[in-house]
Amino acid sequence: MQYHVKKTGSDLNPGTEDKPFLTISKAARVAKPGDVITVHEGVYREWVSPKMGGTASQRITYQAAEGENVVITGAEVITHWEKDGDIWKAVIDNEFFGDFNPYSEVLFGDWLFTRDRVFHLGEVYLNGRAMYEAESIDEVRNPKKSETSFEPEFSIYKWYAEVDDHYTTIYANFHGEDPRNGNVEINVRRFCFWPATPGVNYITVRGFTMKQAATQWAPPTALQEGLIGPHWSKGWIIENNTISDSRCTGISLGKEESTGHNEWTTLFTKMGHQREQEVIFRAFNKGWSKDNIGGHIVRNNHIYNCGQAGIVGHLGCAFSVIENNYIHDITYKREFHGAEVGGIKFHAAIDTIIRNNIIHNSYRGIWLDWQAQGTRVHNNILFGNDSEDMLVEVSHGPTMIDHNIMLSDHAFKTLSHSCALVHNLIAGTISASDEMRRHTPYHVPHSTAIAGMTNFTGGDDRYYNNIFLRKKDDPRSDEPYYESFFSNEILKPEEITPFSSAFLSYPVGTAVYNDYPGPDDEKPWERIKKFFEMGGPPPKPQEKTDEDDEEGQPSYVSLSKPSPLPVYIENNVYFNRAIPYKKEKGAKVYEDSGIEYTIDWENKKVIIEITNPDMLMESAAEIVTTEILGFGFHPEQLFEKPDGTPYRFDTDFFGHPRGEKAIPGPFQVTGKQRFEFSFK
Repeated sequence: MQYHVKKTGSDLNPGTEDKPFLTISKAARVAKPGDVITVHEGVYREWVSPKMGGTASQRITYQAAEGENVVITGAEVITHWEKDGDIWKAVIDNEFFGDFNPYSEVLFGDWLFTRDRVFHLGEVYLNGRAMYEAESIDEVRNPKKSETSFEPEFSIYKWYAEVDDHYTTIYANFHGEDPRNGNVEINVRRFCFWPATPGVNYITVRGFTMKQAATQWAPPTALQEGLIGPHWSKGWIIENNTISDSRCTGISLGKEESTGHNEWTTLFTKMGHQREQEVIFRAFNKGWSKDNIGGHIVRNNHIYNCGQAGIVGHLGCAFSVIENNYIHDITYKREFHGAEVGGIKFHAAIDTIIRNNIIHNSYRGIWLDWQAQGTRVHNNILFGNDSEDMLVEVSHGPTMIDHNIMLSDHAFKTLSHSCALVHNLIAGTISASDEMRRHTPYHVPHSTAIAGMTNFTGGDDRYYNNIFLRKKDDPRSDEPYYESFFSNEILKPEEITPFSSAFLSYPVGTAVYNDYPGPDDEKPWERIKKFFEMGGPPPKPQEKTDEDDEEGQPSYVSLSKPSPLPVYIENNVYFNRAIPYKKEKGAKVYEDSGIEYTIDWENKKVIIEITNPDMLMESAAEIVTTEILGFGFHPEQLFEKPDGTPYRFDTDFFGHPRGEKAIPGPFQVTGKQRFEFSFK
């Protein structure tokens, strides 16, 4: 059935092209598998909650009419403002909001760190631009610029709300604008496109502008809300949309409420990571599997101006494809902070592919937390992120990271096992740490079945054929240092404790692994086996064996701090004195560089120039394959594609064949070349 929706229609109509519905919600109540709902030009102020899903062979499709601007918004226009001295106020009957008033709903949830003040889910928009919530009426009258916002000049546009039993009063400073002209909107709805119940499968949402939703903070241990999302369903396609101004998250592929909802913060009886373990087991016991959940496609969307994350997901993001999205200015106000912020923040992205996305100015670019097993992250361009371009946290892998362009000052941070970085261009630091306090699951390959749990000694990482590009005339010394987990602040010696989450860092390169064993060193498990074969347990930590290594260190495994797993680092290129792993085979280290990049913010381009191709071409090496990469230590799963087929990196970033030898970096260089990537 073909249904049509127009602003000139009526919900009493049959929904045909000549007698269309008035609301998308009407179509969502009657749509059945195989139906297509075409929405025509206009602004639709409604929460679309599909009643029924489709099937794998008969999807339900919601689409904007071709060439027409169709907006779904969670906001309403308010015009009845009155002067209150030098500011304005609007008094609104609480019945206007129905059963959800975002100005009385407090921002709240697990892993939300901002607790020194209260924020609400409401927003006030002036000419479509979200203003800043103040703590008092006095702050509205006497606003100060934010010191952290991406838009400090606009941060003086303040609002404040008071809610009693009958009315909501909003005070706002519009700095000379007259809000009675219809240029001011306020949040009213939590969602734009979101099923009220889980299990609404196989829906396509295409071509809309969706904005201004009062979404709640979305941690992995609660219902993860988004302006749009499948709400614990299977097989959605979200494509070609413009998504912005969600209070917290743009797109959510995350979990539902019954498996746990902020129990860490509300009960205070167990640690947060233990609550997350419980969520995973509950979800698995309730049917979390490839057959029932995940398998979504999110592509070709423009996502920006969201307070927490562009795309978030826990468990429900598994087996999905996230591709060709442009994500930027996430957490742009810098109003609140927590452990779930970034362009893409996924937990349990099992066999998920993240490719061909451009992500910038998003605090963290891509953050893979827990169970990034079989995950592939490739051909993404990341820059201007003030934390890292990528972080993999407490995951046992195997995680494949290849052919990415990472240009932020902090490129990659790992608190995990079994990450393989192959053919990337890396212009920022790499940081690493261990985590002995948290145990997280690993899975039977290519499934949600849990195979075991363990903590993190670090290591079992691979680096092949990458380019490390240090800034010219970098004033930093080549000495190691420790930095913090969230702000990347350099820590003083007295600040480094077992509880400080300190990450060892160097200037650009792989030297952060210098104290890790290499492939030719005696393995930790070999040492343990040797001692037991000799008839006894390993010696006490303070004892030494007769055989010390070359550094004069005892050749045993400390019982208090186990040794990291070996790392495999070969044939990387280091420009401008970037620093290699001291045991690397085939490293090429140069005082200068054969490649340069520019971020042209005015013309919205990333420009990469190959200035001395010979420096790269002379480093050509063997094609990297699954056979070379091997398997992740703990899950004992091969570094292979999510579909179980082997990797063979014989094409470059653009799909050009590499021939018999692979040149390091994303591009198979043939001479002096210039590459331009648009991000507008």
